[in-house]
Amino acid sequence: MGTTSALSIGVIGAGRVGAVLSARLRAAGHPVVAVAGESDASRERAAALLPGVPLMKPSAVARASDLLLLTVPDDMLPNVVQVLADSGALRAGQVVVHTSGRHGLAVLAPAAAVGARVIALHPAMTFTGTEVDLDRLTGCVFGLTAGAAERGLAEELVAELGGRPTWVPEEMRTLYHAGLAHGANHLVTLVSEAMGLLSAAGVSDPAGTLRPLLDAALDNALAHGDAALTGPIVRGDVKTIRAHLADITANAPDTLPSYVALARATLDRAVTDGRVLPIQAHKIVRALDEATWSVSVQAQ
Repeated sequence: MGTTSALSIGVIGAGRVGAVLSARLRAAGHPVVAVAGESDASRERAAALLPGVPLMKPSAVARASDLLLLTVPDDMLPNVVQVLADSGALRAGQVVVHTSGRHGLAVLAPAAAVGARVIALHPAMTFTGTEVDLDRLTGCVFGLTAGAAERGLAEELVAELGGRPTWVPEEMRTLYHAGLAHGANHLVTLVSEAMGLLSAAGVSDPAGTLRPLLDAALDNALAHGDAALTGPIVRGDVKTIRAHLADITANAPDTLPSYVALARATLDRAVTDGRVLPIQAHKIVRALDEATWSVSVQAQ
């Protein structure tokens, strides 16, 4: 238990992230004094992960807490901070922390203007909003942005959450968040589409078929980057790619745009590092163009 343990915590936005982080901080010795959540799901989540913590209006939560955790959606955050500041619910010396990946400290300017200590603290993790997430926080990286006076406090909070800090400059928050979203969110779409193709092909267990392949591919990509690329693109197998495009068009046309887009991106990277010769690349591009054109004509 660190020197921040005496800080009472209030949570505005008892979503998947807010309920889990505050439950973990509670386990580390922080009293969680109040929670604000509008939806039935938020209230149920608070009851499950934060039993006994009263539900209050956002302004009351802010007034009751030494450390205010703002875990509302990105687009709502500026308005929430401004309304709390304008209502006098924030005060000098109070710690105000948001968990947005996109936003840095600028969005907390109204809180800083009244003398609050402000921190941007984003967990690089996907959440279910259940007890399962509590253990997943161990070793999780948190993207931090804070002023010099708050850096130690921010790192201590991350340690109490069981995580590891990485410092993100204010002007790079959106790019940092884009990297995480591109990797995690689009991975879900990619895997779901791949399972759909296998299901259409008659595979009885698409997830089980993909799991060992994807586990290995992810490990290799994280360890070796582009050098981990395998498959028909890097081999220059134009006939295989044409066959893929034809069968996807016939059986799962909704997947064709993402297949083509990712094939182009993969080809660009393979050409750059010299594994695909320009003449092969030209043939692959032509195949991708023809498939896209064919689908476009059929849709007219």
